[in-house]
Amino acid sequence: MTDHRYPIGKFSLPGEINDAQRKEWMNEIACFPQKLQAALADLTAEQLDTPYRPGGWTVRQVVHHLADSHMNSFMRFKLALTEDRPTIKPYLEANWAALVDAANAPIESSVQILEGLHQRWFLLLSSLSEEQFARVFIHPEHPGTGENRLEIALGIYAWHGLHHIAHITSLRERMGWS
Repeated sequence: MTDHRYPIGKFSLPGEINDAQRKEWMNEIACFPQKLQAALADLTAEQLDTPYRPGGWTVRQVVHHLADSHMNSFMRFKLALTEDRPTIKPYLEANWAALVDAANAPIESSVQILEGLHQRWFLLLSSLSEEQFARVFIHPEHPGTGENRLEIALGIYAWHGLHHIAHITSLRERMGWS
């Protein structure tokens, strides 16, 4: 049986993160808005309000979560590039998804945010050196040192976008929404 929580599996680091791997992940960041729009094409309001799994978020909440999450990640990148090992502020994503703007608002505003955000994010990523990709931010809720290297955060967010797109596309497939 498929685990609808992780339709593409959980994120796992490759053995080595090299320039080719970073470029692959950067390409995912660049292409994400178009892939998301394709996954959302022609969905009705009723379909947008369908949870992608029992007890899960609706498609609408997933789209707004993507905007919230990717904005937070972009800011974390900027903090790590401009400060020495900054400690970031975590947020309660499930609580954010329950707020009226995520639960009820039209998705177009978040789709537009993601288009502009990913353009800027890709521009920033394209300018980074290997040394800059090695910079870190501290996540106070992560075990151990809480250190997060930017190149690993890049991989996580390339996966994150595909992960949530797969929530939408797998729901469409299961429901027969072509």
